[in-house]
Amino acid sequence: MRILPATLPLAVGIAVGAAVPSVSGLVRGALTAAGVPPSLLVSTAAPEVAATRIAAPPTDRAAGDADPAAPGGRAPGAHAHADGEEGHVAMTAEQVASQDIAVAPVEGGTLSRHILVPGTVTPDTDRIARVPARVVGTVAELRKRLGDAVRKDEVVAVLDSREVADAKSEYLTAVVRAELEKTNFERQQALWDKRVSAESAYLNARAVATEAALRQDLARQKLSALGLNAAEVARLARRDETTPNASTLRQYELRSPLSGRIVERKVDVGTSVGKEGDPSEVYTVADLSTVWIELSVPTADLPQVREGAGVTVTPGRAGDAPGAPGRVIFVSPLLNAETRAARVVVALPNEDMAWRPGTFVTAEIEIARDRVPVRVAKSALQTVEGRRVVFVRTDEGFEKREVALGRSDDDAVEVVSGLKAGEAVAVANTFLLKAELGKSDAGHDH
Repeated sequence: MRILPATLPLAVGIAVGAAVPSVSGLVRGALTAAGVPPSLLVSTAAPEVAATRIAAPPTDRAAGDADPAAPGGRAPGAHAHADGEEGHVAMTAEQVASQDIAVAPVEGGTLSRHILVPGTVTPDTDRIARVPARVVGTVAELRKRLGDAVRKDEVVAVLDSREVADAKSEYLTAVVRAELEKTNFERQQALWDKRVSAESAYLNARAVATEAALRQDLARQKLSALGLNAAEVARLARRDETTPNASTLRQYELRSPLSGRIVERKVDVGTSVGKEGDPSEVYTVADLSTVWIELSVPTADLPQVREGAGVTVTPGRAGDAPGAPGRVIFVSPLLNAETRAARVVVALPNEDMAWRPGTFVTAEIEIARDRVPVRVAKSALQTVEGRRVVFVRTDEGFEKREVALGRSDDDAVEVVSGLKAGEAVAVANTFLLKAELGKSDAGHDH
């Protein structure tokens, strides 16, 4: 096509206005003076229209190379993880740290399922003992006060007892007589061996000595039945011979059967004990280093509860002691006729005495442990457009990833598909990423 000289400036102006929209305003006056219609100037001044009508000249760049003229240095249609691209949130490491968005690798683990049951702290019945008054007597001395710590076999009280005095006297008399009759028998045996005495005297001495030894043994057994040691009684009797004003003949010492604390005192000094109608116990001692949690588990949950299962016990009132681990030690095979629930007992360590009998608590009983190949914390999950997603860490920020979920526990959930072990996901403050994603998607749609 041949262009006439008179129209050459006009053609050049139109071409420049279409190719370079930023300078079209400068030549608008000249083109109008040359007789170009204003409607043509408006259409050539629109950058978008001009960009669609002018074909890009061929270049020597390889496919996929960035076009310097494109925004951000990307070729049109390139699939970079940029803010504004659907499903991605651009964020630097500094921004992630400043917004406290925690990131953790995805890995396998164990899901623990639980049921919650209310319960009550009670003393461990295997660690409670009474200090009984085994003899009839009067309380002469109380050496422990309520709440005092005691050791096993420590003397906690002393009784004054005629019954004890009689038993001790009987034993001590039997000991003396048995020794005398033994000496007489040995003498008669020596005489009989020499044929100096009659056989009847020897046989009589032997019978008497045997009877005396038997009486001593019976007296010793009577002391043992009262909780007294025969050797200790004999030792105290020898000591009393040197201190006649401090006789121990009527004294009966009460000892603690286990180590623990005095949790109950049932008598006062001067109280009569041991007879019918009198108190039969002086103290109650409890070892509270381990306590029990008494639970009442409904029939529907009972098949899932096993002896040996782990339990987390938490206080029934806020501000009490923190949760503590225990273990199920007993599941009753019988049901309560009224409640149709079974008694379950949990043993709970109580070294610091934080758990007091009578306290109401909540027990979280583990009923299943499932091993899964991929699990994430529940805090990593968000719901976008009705679908469960996580945010996977990328070099540019985070990528929204839809996931299919399986089993769960209180803290984590199994991921059936959508994630692989080793990938890093956001596990804290993920709602910030969801908010940023909403802004990006809104800008993209616009």
